[in-house]
Amino acid sequence: MKSLAELQAIRDKALNQVNLRKEREDGIRVVVGMATCGIAAGARPVLNAFLQEIEKRNVANATVTQTGCIGMCRLEPIVEVYMPGKEKVTYVKMTEEKVARVVAEHLVNGSPVAEYTVGAQG
Repeated sequence: MKSLAELQAIRDKALNQVNLRKEREDGIRVVVGMATCGIAAGARPVLNAFLQEIEKRNVANATVTQTGCIGMCRLEPIVEVYMPGKEKVTYVKMTEEKVARVVAEHLVNGSPVAEYTVGAQG
């Protein structure tokens, strides 16, 4: 059986994960397409990677949510990033390996990773 302190730590970690998914209007929103096509293409590991990387880097003003079909099934998994005062950036064919770079360069430093965006896919 776990000690009370261990159970509290598990509870706190779970609450932090849930809080990353809550809607906030003043910060960064990362929206992962989780329709059937997105899930089949690997969107769930991408969503989990965003949650972990944002927590690891302590990006306090970011939320991670999911949505249904974004409409470009051949480009799944798709992730949309909304930053206050800036245009939405749509990342396509996302993988877990690409997430760390997107978080570091876009969410933390404000510079989108152009080669991962829908515009680069032509």
